Amino acid sequence: MRTSQLGQHLTVNAIGLGCMGMSEFYGDAEEAENLKVLDRALELGSSFWDTADIYGPFTNEELLSKALKGRRERITLATKFGIVRVPGQERSVDGRPEYVKACCEASLKRLGVDHIDLYYQHRVDPNTPIEETVGAMADLVQAGKVRFLGLSEADPATIERAHAVHPITALQTEYSLWSREVEVEILPLLRRLGIGFVAYSPLGRGFLTGAIGSRDDLQPGDWRLSNPRFSEAAMVANRALVADVQKVAEEKQVTKGQIALAWVLAQGDDIAAIPGTKRQAYLQENVAAGEVRLTTADIARLNAISTTKIVGSRY
Repeated sequence: MRTSQLGQHLTVNAIGLGCMGMSEFYGDAEEAENLKVLDRALELGSSFWDTADIYGPFTNEELLSKALKGRRERITLATKFGIVRVPGQERSVDGRPEYVKACCEASLKRLGVDHIDLYYQHRVDPNTPIEETVGAMADLVQAGKVRFLGLSEADPATIERAHAVHPITALQTEYSLWSREVEVEILPLLRRLGIGFVAYSPLGRGFLTGAIGSRDDLQPGDWRLSNPRFSEAAMVANRALVADVQKVAEEKQVTKGQIALAWVLAQGDDIAAIPGTKRQAYLQENVAAGEVRLTTADIARLNAISTTKIVGSRY
């Protein structure tokens, strides 16, 4: 398994596993099959697992606790705090120090572990200075409850301010052939500061695999049905990108999804990807993408393909 270097001290497998869809957002899921996927991920060397307290909410961490038993030391475990979900209320964000520490204690209990390897602030709280939030996170490191700190979807100024309080090991943000916004300011800043990058939705929420031809391919309740990029008009327009990726995949004799993942990893050894899946076959396909090597010409071609205007905003 290829590895990626996040920050100065955390090495992870380059293709990890995003576990969110095992609990909600992407249609039905079965716990027994999810546990088999987690077992198989470990067998294949995909031991960088990503979860969050709001996935479920809470049930995703509880699911992982069952897979972690007896092999905690073999897994690099990442989870997140900060998004508040209360039934009947709009979601909010909370970065207050007392909330940070309470969330960590709750996650440790649900996961059944004594420490978290990479602890992210899921979204930045505009009402709490980032210095206070990261200060509380740093206290968790000092207490041995967390090893490394991360942010998710943070802007450049926030990243710099956070990093000045305590070293930030990784930033997690969406990145793929159809979501390249981070290349403008974020990635150059991270490299200047020595912070790694974790790409979520590297398969374009499944669209880049070609498996989603129309909205009819999505189950009722799938959140993508409300996402601008999955409107019927947007999907029709964005199929041109998938068709071009297909041509490269055919030449390489691999799948479209593997090309999409290989492209992300080709952007640097300081980048890891966490594609999500609930199926062993897709897991194996994703992990095998780590063996796909793109030439300079391949990368240039894909870069040109993906600069075509993408229809629909990310959220």
